[in-house]
Amino acid sequence: MDRPAAGASYQRFPRVKIRELKDDYAKFELRDTDASMANALRRVMIAEVPTVAIDLVEIEVNSSVLNDEFIAHRLGLIPLTSAAAMQMRFSRDCDACDGDGSCEYCSVEFNLSARATDSDQTLEVTSNDLRSADPKVCPVDQARAYQQALSSGDYDPNAGDQRQLAYCIFVADLRGILIVKLRRGQELRLRAIARKGIGKDHAKWSPAATVTFMYEPDIRINEELMDTLTLDEKRSWVESSPTKVFELDPVTQQVTVIDAEAYTYDEEVIKAAEAMGKPGLVEINAKEDSFIFTVETTGAIAAYELIMNAITVLRQKLDAVRLQDDDGDLGELGAHLGGP
Repeated sequence: MDRPAAGASYQRFPRVKIRELKDDYAKFELRDTDASMANALRRVMIAEVPTVAIDLVEIEVNSSVLNDEFIAHRLGLIPLTSAAAMQMRFSRDCDACDGDGSCEYCSVEFNLSARATDSDQTLEVTSNDLRSADPKVCPVDQARAYQQALSSGDYDPNAGDQRQLAYCIFVADLRGILIVKLRRGQELRLRAIARKGIGKDHAKWSPAATVTFMYEPDIRINEELMDTLTLDEKRSWVESSPTKVFELDPVTQQVTVIDAEAYTYDEEVIKAAEAMGKPGLVEINAKEDSFIFTVETTGAIAAYELIMNAITVLRQKLDAVRLQDDDGDLGELGAHLGGP
């Protein structure tokens, strides 16, 4: 591998272009960088952007069919709104409390109380039955119902009436995430503490449902070779692609690329061209400095916040490396990479 001349810089200026943006979904382009930066951004989004999740559960009464540990695990996997997570403290770093949950800086307390009294009906205990001490941190289902109620004018946030909020959840027809089912006489009563964490420690803190990226394909058709094919051969070649990348125009009888990003690097069209005795009919290369990201969140934070928070965390990590370099900790590594 060729090494850069002394004083040469690897500095690049990546560009991001948003293609599609929703509350829990984003699709964007990342250009003018390499795979190491793209993969670093992906891994940070999955494992190092902090969120809030239930981490401690104190069961007072549990006469359901599920044991305490099972219920605690299910509670931990309920996504909570975490827009304020970046400003919260990690409980291990908080000097304002002893970790019992009664701290405005590092934790949020939840309570749940449910009892089945109807002999004919099974009571479903869901995330909508959790009551948060901090309205900014609640199950994502409650947050959606809350926003719908605010927009419709059915809920007054200054009233602080939990019954009114419960009615809004009912009207919004949001069932919530099922925790346990109770039959007549069974009861569940508990206290839970939610804390800040990252997906690297436990998957319940990961804000991402999926984060994927692909190299942007560069597809070029050899028009001279394509013109030597018959109409049936062109149709057969277009249909050899498992995904709809190419299209045969019925009027001009020309083959065109209609969706390059649908190509999955399966090489089926290349094999089909070789089988027809037309190697080089199409040339497909991956652009090594251009990536297409698809991001889906759990609802804990918006997709836009996930991307921006990931960039912030990545910059913090790079700043930490830069500070180590300034202190001379990386001097030997730099000398090794520089060579003789």
